Amino acid sequence: MAYRLTVWGARGSIPTPGPQTSRYGGNTACVSVEIDGKGDRLVILDAGTGIRMLGKALAASGTDALNADLLVTHTHWDHIQGLPFFAPGQASTVRIWGPKQGEVALERILRDQMNPVVFPVPLDQLASELAVHHVEPGTFEVDGFAVQAMRLRHPGVTLGYRLAPKGGGPDLAYITDNELGAGGQYEVGSGWRKELEGFIADADLMIHDTMYTEDELEKHRGWGHSSHVEVVRLAAEAGVKRLMLFHHRPERDDASMDGFLDEARGEADKLSCAVEVITAREGLQLTL
Repeated sequence: MAYRLTVWGARGSIPTPGPQTSRYGGNTACVSVEIDGKGDRLVILDAGTGIRMLGKALAASGTDALNADLLVTHTHWDHIQGLPFFAPGQASTVRIWGPKQGEVALERILRDQMNPVVFPVPLDQLASELAVHHVEPGTFEVDGFAVQAMRLRHPGVTLGYRLAPKGGGPDLAYITDNELGAGGQYEVGSGWRKELEGFIADADLMIHDTMYTEDELEKHRGWGHSSHVEVVRLAAEAGVKRLMLFHHRPERDDASMDGFLDEARGEADKLSCAVEVITAREGLQLTL
């Protein structure tokens, strides 16, 4: 089964609108996967501020009865802050999937973000049918896809997802936020790196956090992010076919992003690997 992927937000930490980020975009993490070509059945990866633009596009297309599964990796603001501004239509069905944070339920976190003291519209008004499901590492299914979830190395409970069409087709691995190198205290086992390589092995597309350069990374060990060089090496080791750089640092403007991509592609050339390296930018569409 072929499907269309659209990037609505690729920035990390905080939105960065302005002329210096106009080409790659300033909205935070949100990616949609369109299953049937009609636009009314979607899998959505994260609900950063980019999800607002997705909602506007749905409204402009006349979609008022969306059937969507929203997979939340974790509940840091840059991955959920757009949810209150997502307006898919009152006839819509939205299922939200994601991890607890300790003993705090995902639904409570999302509701607290839309508490009347900080936001005027309650969570229930997002859709006529709304359900929140907790996800543990392992497998589950959403409309059209079998999904695997894996714990990542990032503060709090953070999951990566791998989606495979139920009827067969290209695999997508979505891995953000994630620290590949040394640093930080994370609740993962000693065999985590090998587990990760198996989790992403031979993926047709991997979207991965590449927040830092190698030099920047040395000052941010334990922050839960990776460098573009590390991620290219991971993709090469795991046989990933296409790598999308993601979760761009707020300080990185468009000109810096151009050089960042060149460096990542240079690393792929050094390794003589077949992985194609691209950069996430708002509005980018791929057919897998």
